[in-house]
Amino acid sequence: MKKIVIIGGESTGKSTMCKLLADYYNTQWVPEYAREFIENLKREYNQGDLFTIAKGQIELENKLSNQSNSFLFCDTNLYVIKVWSEHKYNACDIQILNLIAKQPYDAYLLLSPDIPWTDDPMREHPDEKDRNYFFNIYKEIVESSKLPFVIIKGNENERLKAAIEFVQKLS
Repeated sequence: MKKIVIIGGESTGKSTMCKLLADYYNTQWVPEYAREFIENLKREYNQGDLFTIAKGQIELENKLSNQSNSFLFCDTNLYVIKVWSEHKYNACDIQILNLIAKQPYDAYLLLSPDIPWTDDPMREHPDEKDRNYFFNIYKEIVESSKLPFVIIKGNENERLKAAIEFVQKLS
């Protein structure tokens, strides 16, 4: 089984892409655990919550990998928590960095911020400058990973077509 991470900034269509690919390949996809965690939190999240979110994301990946066929599509990975922590709190917990080092993946789909922003109470950076800033950070991450990756752009149909073409090459 190949674990493919769909990564990118806020409101770039990661969840939608995961759902579409999982449907196309008749497999599972891993939702972003942070969303569920924060929605159920009765207070503002803080830096200490990020390690709990990271562990929850890994647990969810492990659970769903057992239910997958040839592919598992992950709506983000721990690099997103790292980037967020460094941006918001100017540091990342060493425990999160240790978890990142232990998580194997096979490829990345990096989603471009070239689609319109969709408001969501959990999203914090709608400005185009911020969206491009985060895209460039994620681009550096996937480039330095030495794993296969593709940048996905365009409308939903163009994005799905490019993603399927890339995934087909991995099989």
